[in-house]
Amino acid sequence: RLGGVQGVYFPQTPPVFTFGHIEYLLVVDSWPEFKTVLTPLCYLLQVIKNKLDFYANLHAAFYSDMDSCQALLENEDSIDWGRAFQMQGEYRQLKNKHLGWIAFCLLTHPYLFLFFRFKSDLLHFGTLKPSHASSLNDVWDFGGNDRSLCYLESLIRNFPSACLLDKEGQLAAWCLIDPYGCLTHGYTFPQYRGQGWIGLILQNLGRQMHALGFPLYAAVLAENEPSIRSLLNQGFHILPGTYYTLISTPVPNPKH
Repeated sequence: RLGGVQGVYFPQTPPVFTFGHIEYLLVVDSWPEFKTVLTPLCYLLQVIKNKLDFYANLHAAFYSDMDSCQALLENEDSIDWGRAFQMQGEYRQLKNKHLGWIAFCLLTHPYLFLFFRFKSDLLHFGTLKPSHASSLNDVWDFGGNDRSLCYLESLIRNFPSACLLDKEGQLAAWCLIDPYGCLTHGYTFPQYRGQGWIGLILQNLGRQMHALGFPLYAAVLAENEPSIRSLLNQGFHILPGTYYTLISTPVPNPKH
């Protein structure tokens, strides 16, 4: 039934159903007929150490009725509002004064990369290691703290990644997959930009994801036009609608 919903409502559903054949908890407003699905993904990382860690406390949501979504989110058995968390999905009128949001453009690659040619005397392919996490954390717009470092380490340990390394084994460019099955944290150091390296990395990751049976999609900040153009040049298509990451911070308890 959930798979049928995914087919009907794609592209709104990737964050909820991308890892749909893995067994994990789903919260619905009713069963067998439902209008809202919440997917807590935090257990995939298992690195939540305090109530402020919204990096690791991940949720995804899909709804076909705003009122049912609002009601399910207000149910304390669905989400612990005493902890910081982030939630990804397509939202329009979600009401909560403790939520901040970031708008993204969603893009997907509709087919397998047919050609994969790589020859370079300067760089070679590799996969990210936990020891690389500090370098990623230093250049990540949403990073730069201990919680983001722990989150990046967990992504590297648990999900596909691809990178290009120089002759000394130092990072030149990379990209990861996050728990939503989404391309994330694509980056090229300035001295290597303008040479198409990130496109080769996306081809590498695309083959990995398709071999695992997953689609290839990316969420890019809506105002990041250079990255959106770069993905379009790689054959990605912009999906309709607006995709959001909502970030909630714990509500102070006046009794304490």
